[in-house]
Amino acid sequence: MTVADAVQAPDGLHVTFGPDGHQAVFTRSWLAGHAAAEVDRRGEDAKRLWSARDFPGGAPVTSWQSYASSDAVRLRCLQDLLDSGFMLLRGVPAEPGAITGVVASFGYIRETNYGQLFDVRVEPTAANLAFTSLPIGPHTDNPYRDPVPTVQLLHCLTNCADGGESGLLDGFRAAAQLRAEDPAAFDRLTSTPVTFGYIDATTDLRATRPMIALNSAGLIREVRYNSRSMEAVRPRSGASAAEAADQMRDFYLAYRAFAAILMRPSLTLRFMLRPGDCVAFDNTRILHSRTGFSTAGRRHLQGCYADIDGVESTVAVLGRSCRRKTVAASLPSAW
Repeated sequence: MTVADAVQAPDGLHVTFGPDGHQAVFTRSWLAGHAAAEVDRRGEDAKRLWSARDFPGGAPVTSWQSYASSDAVRLRCLQDLLDSGFMLLRGVPAEPGAITGVVASFGYIRETNYGQLFDVRVEPTAANLAFTSLPIGPHTDNPYRDPVPTVQLLHCLTNCADGGESGLLDGFRAAAQLRAEDPAAFDRLTSTPVTFGYIDATTDLRATRPMIALNSAGLIREVRYNSRSMEAVRPRSGASAAEAADQMRDFYLAYRAFAAILMRPSLTLRFMLRPGDCVAFDNTRILHSRTGFSTAGRRHLQGCYADIDGVESTVAVLGRSCRRKTVAASLPSAW
């Protein structure tokens, strides 16, 4: 279908389409609403960037009961998940599988080679650092996947061990800090492809992306950071030995500068997960970590992955519903 004719009129733009002569009117209000450029909802300018100092009272917590029973509360929490990158619910039944109810409130579980759900606890023959009691530094999960899981959830079932404090860090804020302090390092990390990989007896996964990804406007859109799955950086094709050495040196200096920022205590929001606590966060933005803990007590979390487009969809639908309820409540009662 092509535009055969377009005529300006007082009520808007009258368009005749060919070849069938179908006519449509685009009102002035509709045209005005579509005149502004579309905002990338995943970009840094659509987010609230933060450091730990922005939460002087600690991580904000919402009760599961109020979240599950109130559309307005659920809308606020899910909007926080989009804006700040995380939400923390308290009082989710501390039972295996209860995390599926949290995911069902905004979307669907993303199954991986770890299964629909995975258990984070000390195992005798651990194949992953997560299944030990050792500390884990700030990282994003599964950077070796394409696409990467965009939401991660961790639900505490048991925690009677000394230590094991959880941490969340705004990777967009850290990347913006690198851009301000060391623009050359920022440019290097946004332009150098990095390969992340994971291999076990039944899995062989790789994805190659910059550590800091930008959108078409040059704004931060994604962070992939995991020193345990990052492979050695390779020089660009056709580079001479001297050029390859320079590229490798410049990248690792930039990587080190970013790592130093991520280790600043002021950036990480720390809290203890109690039984029944469930934290959900944007895995393309928020880096998570934990301190080491004693194996004298038990610590058992259950986790899963989901997709952030489900959160965006649920926020849009709940927003429409809550606005309709607000309008209805403001109308005078019928006689």
